[in-house]
Amino acid sequence: MKKFLIIFVLITYSSISAQTYVKANAFTTILTIPNVGIETSIGKKSTFHFDALASFWKSVNGKPREFYTFTPEYRYHFKEKYNGFYAGAHIGASIFNFQKWNYLNTNNYEKGVGYFAGATIGYQVKVSEKFMIDCFLGGGWHQGFYKGYDLYTGERYEPAKKYNKSGESLPYRGGVMISYKIN
Repeated sequence: MKKFLIIFVLITYSSISAQTYVKANAFTTILTIPNVGIETSIGKKSTFHFDALASFWKSVNGKPREFYTFTPEYRYHFKEKYNGFYAGAHIGASIFNFQKWNYLNTNNYEKGVGYFAGATIGYQVKVSEKFMIDCFLGGGWHQGFYKGYDLYTGERYEPAKKYNKSGESLPYRGGVMISYKIN
C-alpha cells in the first residue's frame, strides 16, 4: 500500500507541471479485457507510464480466465516525448485465477500471484493537440506462485505443500493505446 501511495503522489505531482496522457487499449477493449493507463513526463526524453489490465471473466467455456496486472514503466523516447520510437523497462505484479496455456485440454487451473520484469518497445504518433496513438509490444520474465486445482473436484492436483512456482519468459503486453492529453 505504501508503494501504491508513493506512485500515486509522484504521478499527481508530476502531472501538475508536465504533459500527462490518460490511455485506453483499443485492442484489449475489443476482447473485453480493459487496459487503462496514464503516462506523464519526468524528463527531457523520459516518461513514466503506469497501466492496469483486467480480465473479469470468471469463466470462459467453463474454464477460469480471471487476471489482473499492474505495470509501472520507465520509458526513454529516442526522438521526442510522445512522438516516435521509445523503449521501456518495467516491473509489475499479477493476480490470477486462470488456466495456463499448457493445461488447455485438462480440468486443471491455477490460482495465485506473480511478479514480472521486462521491456517494451513502441511507437507513438500525435494525431492532434490532445490525442495520440501508442502502439507497443512487451514481454519478459514472469514468476508465478500458485496453487493448482482440479476444476470439477476442487482438489489440488499438484504435490506442493504451500505454493507451486512457475517461471516463464513470454510476451505479455501489447496493443494500441488511444491517448488523451489532460493538461
